[in-house]
Amino acid sequence: MIRQGSLVVVSGFSGVGKGTVIDALMKKSDLYAYSVSATTREARKDEQHGREYFFLNEQQFNEMIRDDELIEFACYCDHYYGTPRKFVEEQMRLGKDVILEIETQGAEKIRQQYPDALLIFIMPPSGAELKNRLAGRGSESEQVIRQRLQRAVKESESIEDYTYIFINDDAGQCAEKMHSLIQAQRSRTTRNMPVINAIRSEILAFTKGE
Repeated sequence: MIRQGSLVVVSGFSGVGKGTVIDALMKKSDLYAYSVSATTREARKDEQHGREYFFLNEQQFNEMIRDDELIEFACYCDHYYGTPRKFVEEQMRLGKDVILEIETQGAEKIRQQYPDALLIFIMPPSGAELKNRLAGRGSESEQVIRQRLQRAVKESESIEDYTYIFINDDAGQCAEKMHSLIQAQRSRTTRNMPVINAIRSEILAFTKGE
């Protein structure tokens, strides 16, 4: 019997290392499926269409909104990001836990549609370390770094809306803790209703001498 998969939302400030942690997490189970987001921002060096993101122009993105092909979307630093619906729902039906790397605006929309979704916010060890990580990328101007820090101030107001936080001091250890938590969620009552109902029916049949 295939159990319905669940949604795991992973958010965090730009530069906190979400991608590195998620890469390590995905290697820990073949029951994880990473949902590639769509975005209107330009690809960074070494990023590929369909791997890190689906890189779209604004017209293409608006067409996905019009056709209800996104379960959530949000504007972040003058660019749009969204989660394609088809892949997420197919993977959940197959029993996969779908990992979504999205912003706080999108996370709130996910929570409204999927109340059982697991919301995780990844934190830096300190504000100073976050700034150092952003600067260490070497791919963004001082103005963009300042914009991302300003955005982090706003995002910090939503942290209490998440189920758990993890400090990304070491990406490997952070991924291991997240993996343990997600695996524990597989025992939630709401994730196991088909099993529960099947056993209930079997016990009831025994009481009737069937």
